[in-house]
Amino acid sequence: MTIKDFGFWIRDFWNDFKKETAGLIGLGILVVAILIVVFEPFLLPWGDVDTKWRDISYWQDNSPSAPPAWTNAFKTKKSAITLRVEKGKHETVEMDGGIKMENYSFEYDFQYDKPPLDLIFHIEGTGDIPLKVSVERPDGLVVDIADRYEQGLMDADIRVSLENDGRNPAFAFLKTHESEEAVASLSSSSIRSTDVIFNTAKPGMITAFTPLRGTYKIQAQALILDAAAFKVQKPYLVVTGSVSGLLGTDNMKRDLFSGVIAGLKWALFIGLLTSVISIILGVMYGIVAAYYGGTIDNILLFIYQIFSGVPVLPVLIVLAAIFKPSIWFLIFVMILFSWPGSVMTVRSMALQIKEETYIEAARALGASHSRIIFKHMTPLLIPYSFASMALAVPGAIVYESSVSLLGLGDPSIVTWGQILYAAQQGSAILNGLWWWIIPPGLLIAVMGMTFAFLGFAMDKILHPKLRTR
Repeated sequence: MTIKDFGFWIRDFWNDFKKETAGLIGLGILVVAILIVVFEPFLLPWGDVDTKWRDISYWQDNSPSAPPAWTNAFKTKKSAITLRVEKGKHETVEMDGGIKMENYSFEYDFQYDKPPLDLIFHIEGTGDIPLKVSVERPDGLVVDIADRYEQGLMDADIRVSLENDGRNPAFAFLKTHESEEAVASLSSSSIRSTDVIFNTAKPGMITAFTPLRGTYKIQAQALILDAAAFKVQKPYLVVTGSVSGLLGTDNMKRDLFSGVIAGLKWALFIGLLTSVISIILGVMYGIVAAYYGGTIDNILLFIYQIFSGVPVLPVLIVLAAIFKPSIWFLIFVMILFSWPGSVMTVRSMALQIKEETYIEAARALGASHSRIIFKHMTPLLIPYSFASMALAVPGAIVYESSVSLLGLGDPSIVTWGQILYAAQQGSAILNGLWWWIIPPGLLIAVMGMTFAFLGFAMDKILHPKLRTR
């Protein structure tokens, strides 16, 4: 088949394919999925999700088991949304003796009915850094959160949390507005700092939360004692809300939207690689069996029957449980037991093709077996395998998801099956964490439907017996 012939074939195929509505829907979803994978670095709220999905410290600023932010639209009392503030004001004050004061200020506009769970200030420091962090409320009152002296830092992250570091200052602030009797039975460990800081300062604030809406200013002062050796950089503020992101968080505080997006590329990679290799092997196997016939055909069919009779999923589960699971091992096992799927169809078609006149002419002209197989037979049968490739993708995705759902997946990557396994371990259903279960489960179904639509459409076009037009 020449390039010109291939172009004509593509054009003819597209003219038939665009008449298949289901195929166009599947193609549209696939294009969107590929674009998401290509632009993943720009879509991920947490860029290091692939390498730090299981790093608890990476997600420490999030709230656990938080619903998606858009669920606020269905609530009468709105909850603060988790956000990261990186743009703030910075001012450097030169002091005597080469000492510098680095002043940072971040603003947070609070317009909700429920306070955030925490306010967390981050800055990266080197050397010995005295650091002071405070919050200025919309009513002008200032509450000091922390006053530290960090020593021996080497580009280390300094984390100041209102909920943890600000408990004593928040309790002191509470006592200035409540009676002694009201706070007599309380201590700094029995209150939530944000319930105090974001509350209207008045008697009774301990029993009823009245949100103080407005702009809160989080201010930090870092003293640089030696400008040549000490430094601070990369300051930012995290507001930990009760609702978070597009798909919420799990009980380990991980952002599920980032996990789902990161899992898409692995679903496509596993499905496409497994299906392409297994179908190509099956096509070549069927062609060889049909071409040589006789004893070779019988031996190859016997081997085919052995592999085709093996249930893939149970074997995959057993092998994954015995050996150290890795994505490459899972793909290898799926290919090993999936290639027989297209053998008999290809063999029956190859049996007809090898009796064609031009095949006999090629033999008469002294063409080798390999030339006849690869030059004259394979180009005719490869197009018919495209439908089988598309239909094999959902099976590979489901197999991997099933193995991961049992906790036997590759722990070094993020897949939808592993997210569902974590949801099962975290009793997501019992705790009503639907956002932890529905998105990955739905996407597994959607990707399966996508390739099923493509496969059915191509099957109808490429196999003349299925044409109804």
